[in-house]
Amino acid sequence: MERRAFFRLILACTTALLIAVLAGCATMRKTEPPRTATEQLLISTAAARAAAQLQPTLPAGSKVFLDTQFYDTDQVVEPKYTIAAVRDQLLRLGAHLVADRKDADVVVELRSGAQSIDSSEFLIGIPKFSFPIPFASAVTIPEIPFFKIARRTGISKIGLVAYGTPDGEPITATGDHFGQSHLNKYNLLIFSWTRQDIYPP
Repeated sequence: MERRAFFRLILACTTALLIAVLAGCATMRKTEPPRTATEQLLISTAAARAAAQLQPTLPAGSKVFLDTQFYDTDQVVEPKYTIAAVRDQLLRLGAHLVADRKDADVVVELRSGAQSIDSSEFLIGIPKFSFPIPFASAVTIPEIPFFKIARRTGISKIGLVAYGTPDGEPITATGDHFGQSHLNKYNLLIFSWTRQDIYPP
């Protein structure tokens, strides 16, 4: 019985070693901060694209205060970047931004409906699995993809509404606008490639 268990252990170790040699082994530390640069780029790119779609019709030469009190900074990822992107868009449209609501002719409220990353995978092959070895610890066999797609999509949904001061008369509303970014990784046997729109060519 012990001899059989020994041979099973040798077979499992040999199989794992063969797979490692064929697939290639590497240990890569992805990031020091909580989020990788890729994750930050997915979100900030989506936010910038959503902000670029905002086209509020504001009175020419008006002094504008951007109100973010209804913008959910606790749940949204990269909130300050998004606010800065919206300020940039307002300046491009000719708004004169002021730091105090009391100095403004127009108040613009910013809201967010979503801002995060969605991930999905499609695999044709053998998923990662473990199996116990008698009188030894379990052996883990790494994933063996014949074909695999790993998709990551950054999504941002924001909108603006503007009203005059001090009467609160409605001026304009943009409705909600979406921005997206993509990073797709493909594996075909020993070949791999990436398609993305977060880095410049």
